[in-house]
Amino acid sequence: MSVLSQASVIELARETLIPQYVFEKARVDALDLWVHGNGESVPLPRKANSEHRKLAELARTPLLGLVVTTTAQALYADGYKSPDAAADADAWTTWQANDLDYRQSALHRGALGHSLSYATVMPGVDQDGPRSVIRGVSARKMLAMYADPAEDDWPMFALRVDVSGSKRMLRVIDEQAVYFLSADGEFGDLEFIEYREHAAGVCPVVRYANLLDLDGRAESDIEPLIPLAGRFNKTVYDRLLTQHFNSWKVRTIAGLQEFAPDEATAERKKLKLAQDDILVAEDADTKFGTLDETPLDGFIKASDSDLDTLSAVAQVPSTALSGKVANLSADAIAELRAGLTQKVFERQMSFGKSHAQALRLAHILDTGEAPEVEARMTWRDMQPRTMAQVVDALGKAVTMLEVPPQAVWHLIPGVSKSDVNDWKAETVTSQARAARQGIAQAAAAARANGTVAGLNGAGASAG
Repeated sequence: MSVLSQASVIELARETLIPQYVFEKARVDALDLWVHGNGESVPLPRKANSEHRKLAELARTPLLGLVVTTTAQALYADGYKSPDAAADADAWTTWQANDLDYRQSALHRGALGHSLSYATVMPGVDQDGPRSVIRGVSARKMLAMYADPAEDDWPMFALRVDVSGSKRMLRVIDEQAVYFLSADGEFGDLEFIEYREHAAGVCPVVRYANLLDLDGRAESDIEPLIPLAGRFNKTVYDRLLTQHFNSWKVRTIAGLQEFAPDEATAERKKLKLAQDDILVAEDADTKFGTLDETPLDGFIKASDSDLDTLSAVAQVPSTALSGKVANLSADAIAELRAGLTQKVFERQMSFGKSHAQALRLAHILDTGEAPEVEARMTWRDMQPRTMAQVVDALGKAVTMLEVPPQAVWHLIPGVSKSDVNDWKAETVTSQARAARQGIAQAAAAARANGTVAGLNGAGASAG
């Protein structure tokens, strides 16, 4: 396939890519509002006043952003190697050079919240020579089009849109080059700027899809939860409404007559009654009473019920949404987090495949050699456990199952790969030092016994 002509690129962008991008961006923008707690407000009647509107704003609760955060914080890739290899594959250096230890979180969050996120893999150079540049791109900025979105790893075309003042800067990407265009306002007057060949052989855009199905559809983690979040916000609004207008006792007086020169003055004095005023009535028919406040218990129970339903559908522990902590056993906590554990494992398989795809392409661009196709991402165990629990379990694995101690070092919470490498290096040094000391001690003992030890293990008696 040759490089596209300027007219072909502009026609492709105007007729195919831009319309689809505008459609998809509207969907993603709506999801993004819910992720950041700014989704649709509670519907209000036409006669609602400023107080009602203010309470509706207060009722918005960023629960769906918390659902994304709870899952994303359990996803952290910390290695890339073949199952039978002790060290990470060469492409892991490219991962580190691109600061993907830090950048991976944005890719995961984007896919979880928007259903899709993307990474571009472009050739580059650093102080050590060729080094691919891997960058994440939001689905709000990029569209990728596939011949078969369910089966194809690489798209046919991709469009990236960046806003610069009143202009939009466009990049159309195919398997040969990146084409740079500009547009005025809402994609008017497309102008071709330049193109740059990338030599990747494929359209170098990697898709991070959340739960891609056999029809090529990816669903956001929060999309099925929007009605539940709206229901919770409505319950909170009703509680705030009751709390604002009906959460105190109302005092009533029937038949009170207070001395005043005229009726108008008496009415004004009634309106000025303060909380600490003492009311005295000469008329025996005067009655004092109160209207009870509206209890809030029912609204609170309804909120708890909505949270339980939301946590069940989202596969997120209810404690993560409510903040309530109960005195539970270790088995009960494990059961409570079982849904989240399974959900995280499924996302690790999906996002791990995308990370590996990006690193394989980067390896080809950097070295021109075939990548290690068996290499897979390894994920850090982010389960919340105490240090005592982990060390006790690992100690039992070493002593009871005879697992080598070095094999469990990386499972200790808070221990990084560099820490493990330092420990292994120190162990090798200590073993070499001990070996040298053993040889020296053996030689000293031989000399003391009047025997000279040869390199081949043979000895001769001194005469």
